[in-house]
Amino acid sequence: MLQIMTDKGLAQRDESARPFVYRTRHSQEQTQEHLLSDLVHRAFGGSVKALVVRALAASKSSKEDLREIEQMLDKFDRKKK
Repeated sequence: MLQIMTDKGLAQRDESARPFVYRTRHSQEQTQEHLLSDLVHRAFGGSVKALVVRALAASKSSKEDLREIEQMLDKFDRKKK
């Protein structure tokens, strides 16, 4: 698995010692952004709306979670203006 990740550029291998030491190539945030972008395009036809609707429908969200999501959406909307 680590060899496949190395081949895909997701991990890097230090071959200076045995056993080899593997490290991530990108931050957690960068990896999440890449994987999410790929998921949106492959599974949801590029529609972020479809992803969000499916995610909210897949499990019950608390009122607090929904309120926080609304606040985040408002913040994103204000940034675009």
